Amino acid sequence: MEPNMHIFKDGPELAEKLAGDVAAHLKAAIEERGAASMAVSGGSTPKLFFQTLSKHQLEWPRVSITLVDERFVPPDNDRSNHKLVAENLLQNEAKAAYFVPLYQSAASPDDAATLATARTADICDPFDIVILGMGTDGHTASFFPGGDNLEEALDLDEPRTVLTMAAENAGEERLTFNLAALHDARFLVLHIEGAAKKETLEKAQSDLDEDEMPIRSVLNRADSTVNIYWAP
Repeated sequence: MEPNMHIFKDGPELAEKLAGDVAAHLKAAIEERGAASMAVSGGSTPKLFFQTLSKHQLEWPRVSITLVDERFVPPDNDRSNHKLVAENLLQNEAKAAYFVPLYQSAASPDDAATLATARTADICDPFDIVILGMGTDGHTASFFPGGDNLEEALDLDEPRTVLTMAAENAGEERLTFNLAALHDARFLVLHIEGAAKKETLEKAQSDLDEDEMPIRSVLNRADSTVNIYWAP
């Protein structure tokens, strides 16, 4: 399925349009099913989008928000995606949303993944919205090249789950939804900015080796159309 490419003049224009589109999908989900669910990604790219979305007037108490992936660090750690979302998205109107963290205070990442899988089971089948990012190495979520659980994470025959991922370029051990939990979101977005990310995307679209560039698993095998939002 060919992705939909949305190109904007700059980051602020992208953030405004993406926030509006996401808000419209959340509103529609609430009207149709009484609730909405969304999984978002970390990094610096989505900050302005988060801040813009947080100001939209919605029935936020009916919206469940979680993370696509997370480092195994507590939420007060500066590298925590939980902290990023709390400071930029769970503000203003969106403060009323229900946030489900992936990090759990557990003895090990494996135990945390088991707890996070149970806590998110009611909102990921399927997600209404998934916002993915991408690194210049071609990783998305915590699907890193060389990741110790990469094969399992990309297997669409696996049940929807949160699993652990360790990789040379990942830093801390990670918690991540598997592809089976993400690929069929009702609104599936890849949010990238800058020339380097555009070059990475073009390289990913030119070959099929998913181990080398795991973003290809989303582009090639997602059940839903991938909506790519890009700005220079």
